[in-house]
This record gives sequence, C-alpha cells and structure tokens, in this order.
Amino acid sequence: MLLVALGAALGALARHLTQHVVATRRPSTFPWAVLAVNLVGSLLLGAVFAAAQDGGLPEGLATGIGVGFCGALTTYSTFSYDTLRLVEERAYALAATSVVLNVVGSVLAAAAGWALLA
Repeated sequence: MLLVALGAALGALARHLTQHVVATRRPSTFPWAVLAVNLVGSLLLGAVFAAAQDGGLPEGLATGIGVGFCGALTTYSTFSYDTLRLVEERAYALAATSVVLNVVGSVLAAAAGWALLA
C-alpha cells in the first residue's frame, strides 16, 4: 500500500509537471501533454509487468510503479474532457486524431514496453 501511495504521489507530480512544461513550451489546441503522459505511462506499464512476469521484479514494486505511478501519471478523464472540448470547438479532426493517437498509441506503447523486457 505504501509503494502504491508513493508511486501515485510521484505519478501525479510528474503529470502536473509535464502539463506545465508542455503548456509553456508548446502552446496548442491539441492536448500534447495528455498524449505524452498516456504514451509514456503505457510504455512503462508494459515494461513493468513484463519485468514482473516470472518474478523478475518484486510484486510490491511492480504494483507501486504500475498501479501507483502509472495510474496517476496517465489520465483517461483529462483525455475524455479534452476530446469533448475539441468537439465543442468543432475541431473534429483534432478530436479524432487525439482519440486515435491516445487509444491506439497507448496500446502500442504498452506492447512495446512489454516487448522490451519480455
């Protein structure tokens, strides 16, 4: 439980810092920061659970990183909100691009993370 809480605190901080850095360096209508944290978090999650398979990474540490850090770093709710905002602004192409990149990209990133350490 402590590792999950610590991982979650660090993941939330990393997401907040990513949002700040991306917003100040790359102002855009497209939600680049959300895409970045979702792709990185998915890649890391795939790698963590591949490493944990067969006991290569202790279960508690894998849970702390996977559930705690990756769970707090990635954001489905903000992705959903940003997509809705783009639709409301009639930026349909950006909304569709965000959906495809977040969903397909996150699955591919998780698979890549798994492949790196499996």
